[in-house]
Amino acid sequence: MQWIVIGAAGMLGQDVVSRLTADGRSVVALDRADLDITDPGACTSGLKGADVVVNCAAWTAVDLAEEREAEAFAVNATGAANLARSATDVGARLVHISTDYVFDGSARSPYAADAPQDPATAYGRTKAAGEWAVRSLGAQHLVLRTAYLYGAGGACFPRTIVKLAVERGGVDVVDDQYGQPTWTVDVADLVVRAVDARIPGGIYHATSQGGTSWYEFAAAAVAAAGMDPQLVRPTTSASFVRPAPRPAYSVLGHESLRAAGVEPIGPWQERWSLAAPSVLGL
Repeated sequence: MQWIVIGAAGMLGQDVVSRLTADGRSVVALDRADLDITDPGACTSGLKGADVVVNCAAWTAVDLAEEREAEAFAVNATGAANLARSATDVGARLVHISTDYVFDGSARSPYAADAPQDPATAYGRTKAAGEWAVRSLGAQHLVLRTAYLYGAGGACFPRTIVKLAVERGGVDVVDDQYGQPTWTVDVADLVVRAVDARIPGGIYHATSQGGTSWYEFAAAAVAAAGMDPQLVRPTTSASFVRPAPRPAYSVLGHESLRAAGVEPIGPWQERWSLAAPSVLGL
């Protein structure tokens, strides 16, 4: 089986490639310089011979997307459509990575995979459009939504928080945004398990179980680094106004994944305790 990973140089893409390589699977790693997903012709030629395509490429500059939505749309929606169409044409299955930002964050119980979308940001709108394109252009394609990603292969929240706590002697972190810290290694594992299980095409959630606030996650990160968690001070979103509002609640449910016979990622605290040494470079 031939795998092609798009966005292979990104934090998640690196771990998907590493997982496939460790398994001894045939994988082609492509990044922006290798394949422009906004070019339909490039996608058609680039996916030849593929059995599974994993799309980790995305415009993820959430605030910048507010003023450059057309550019974000070109990658997150048009690019996703190009890959979905080309994957269908060559008989490959696309695994498309999406986000919690397709919801507005106003819920107070976990979002089901089939919950109505209501994005509150330009980034969310472009990712929602990408999901629609992927699902409409291939019944066998998979959409995996994830959130609060961290990993060893790129800039991420826990490493940034530890760095700031050291440099500043403390750091303020919002305690009114709630979600599921998720290790890129676990998402990569879930991608492989879902494909191997041949689950039905559709939307599934690739996040850790449970939930916590950014403040609580920051305290856990600082503690993992051997420092006093009280270096992290709680504050509110009103103190950090940004062009794109962050969802207040980003907990995603895993019922559709379980119904397909695939076990979700484990509890976030357990997974963070395993991930911390590599993510923080301890």
